[in-house]
Amino acid sequence: MSKRIQYTTLTAAALALLLAGGSVVANDDDPRTDNTMGESDQPMGDTWITTKVKTSLLADESVSGLQIEVETVNGVVALSGDVASQAQIDEAQRIASGIEGVTSVDTSGLRVNPTE
Repeated sequence: MSKRIQYTTLTAAALALLLAGGSVVANDDDPRTDNTMGESDQPMGDTWITTKVKTSLLADESVSGLQIEVETVNGVVALSGDVASQAQIDEAQRIASGIEGVTSVDTSGLRVNPTE
């Protein structure tokens, strides 16, 4: 599969995730929901942040977006995985920090692996 097709496929998948996350957030006031299920370990805002960070990392050609896992808890984004250089770690942190709702970014899970 060519890089262009891979990039297009990944961009479409990321956009679909972003749109799906947005529609869930938009339905927050659904009267059919109730609080009998208890508090979620990952609030809806965190799901949106995770989707937005992952989409932004995939869209940036200078970051190994496919190799970076994203988790968000209470606005704190944790990035993990292998990247090609310290510059990619710095760029991933910059991208994640720029997302609305992110309170801090933990990059301690990112490792430099020059073969990536």
